Amino acid sequence: MSTAIEAYLPGATRSRGVWVTAWKRLKNDRVGMVSLVIVAVFIVMILLSSLGLLAGDWQKEVAVPDAPPTFLGPRAKVTGTDPLASVVAKDAKPVDLSDIDPLAPKYQEWKERAAKIQITEAPRAETLAFGADRLGRDVMKKAVKGAEVSIFVGLFAAVLATIIGTILGALSGYVGGKVGDFLEWVYNVFTSIPDILLIFAFAAVLGRGIDTVILILGLVGWTGMYRLVRAEYIKHHNREYVRAAEAIGASHIARMFVHILPNVSHVVLVRMSLYVVGFIKAEVILSFLGLGVPVDQV
Repeated sequence: MSTAIEAYLPGATRSRGVWVTAWKRLKNDRVGMVSLVIVAVFIVMILLSSLGLLAGDWQKEVAVPDAPPTFLGPRAKVTGTDPLASVVAKDAKPVDLSDIDPLAPKYQEWKERAAKIQITEAPRAETLAFGADRLGRDVMKKAVKGAEVSIFVGLFAAVLATIIGTILGALSGYVGGKVGDFLEWVYNVFTSIPDILLIFAFAAVLGRGIDTVILILGLVGWTGMYRLVRAEYIKHHNREYVRAAEAIGASHIARMFVHILPNVSHVVLVRMSLYVVGFIKAEVILSFLGLGVPVDQV
């Protein structure tokens, strides 16, 4: 294409694509780049956590129970003596325990045997960076492991819902006719039922697990993306650049996903970012109700 243009128009250069232009604008946006770096840090964190390179020992008891954060310092140890220990009867006489306890002669032998057995316990930290729970587990590592599951579920469920909503919305908005009417009927069926009831129904049928939660949220949450994409395709499918693509012989699939989709991608990306947040909240609620990710899969 570019060779043919240069043959007829010497010195002509091919224009930059949509994605190249979008990336150039993003690089000039400081807030956008900072946000992109933060997102990349979280993605790297969950990848390292899933590989066991970060927070792999989150269940290990490394500190004393309820250890405070480091900036608070270790708790003051309460020392004292038992006031009853100093109370001794004046007329107390030694008592032979063998008269009342037949096992009394064995006490000394058991004491000597117990002294020979060395029980080593790993030293526990008095403080941690973000404290410890009631079992002495690091709160920071638990937060990283929890973030891994939540972000993983939210991200992949958002991708699944985006794919379903985008494909169905593109078909409905571009093709129309009976196909559009059928997809509108499916959309109305899903939106007529509250999302939480649909989630509970799918969870009760499909069971528990990370992949199951992703599938449930993707099947329930595609309707919002469908509505937006359908409206954008109705608006774009008769524009000049689409007619030009039709004139050069582009197929319907090429017009839908090569020419129109990049021009409506801003709507898709914004909606997908909102999906991630909403699906993380939904995963937390499902886990709290016992329908989400089991602890043994974390």
